[in-house]
Amino acid sequence: MMPQAQSNEARRIAGLAPIIPVLVVEDAAKAAPLAEALIKGGLPALEVTLRTEAALDVIREMASVDGGMVGAGTLLTPWCVEQAKAAGATFGVSPGATPKLIEACISNELPLLPGAATATEVMALYEQGYDMLKFFPADANGGAAALKAIGAPIPQVAFCPTGGVSPANAKDYLALPNVLCAGGSWVAPKAAVDKGDWAEITRLASDAAKLR
Repeated sequence: MMPQAQSNEARRIAGLAPIIPVLVVEDAAKAAPLAEALIKGGLPALEVTLRTEAALDVIREMASVDGGMVGAGTLLTPWCVEQAKAAGATFGVSPGATPKLIEACISNELPLLPGAATATEVMALYEQGYDMLKFFPADANGGAAALKAIGAPIPQVAFCPTGGVSPANAKDYLALPNVLCAGGSWVAPKAAVDKGDWAEITRLASDAAKLR
C-alpha cells in the first residue's frame, strides 16, 4: 500500500468521529470491554499505544470487537509495524516518520498516520504522497494557532492533532479546515479503566463524539 493509498484510508478513518481515543492499556483483560464502551459512545477508531507490555495483546482483544477499527500507536521501528499488523491492527500512528518505518508500512500493507511538527516535515511527507498526518506534540508545538499557520501555505494536507488535546481546546482544533479529527486520552482515564467503569467511559466518549 503506497503512501497516497495509506493517506486515503487514514482520511476515511479520521472521518468516523471527531476524536480518536489514544489508549495506554496495561491489562489485556480490560481491552474488549474498554473498546465496547468507546464504540458504544460513538468513537469507533481506537489507537492503542505500544507503550506497555500488554499492548499487542490489547490490540488482539480489541480487534475482535465488532464495530471498531483498532490501530497501533507509537510505531517507532519496522519491528513495531510487523508486530502490530500481526496482532490485528488495521492502521498505524507514529510520532514522527523515518524512511525505514515508511517502507515497513508499505511492505506490510499498514496504513500509516505519520507524525510531523514543522512545515519542513509536512512538506517532506507530502512529497512522498502522504496528505493526512498527525500533528504531534500539538500543544507543545503551538496548538491550533500553529496548525492554522501551517495550513495557510499547505492546504492540501490534513491533520489529526495529538498531544495536549483536551475537552477545553478540542473545538479550537476541530474548527480548523485542515483538521479532520483529533487524538485524545481523556475519554479513557486510567482511574475509570482500572475500576472497570465502562459507563463513565461511554459517557465521556459520547460527549467527545458530539464535539463537531
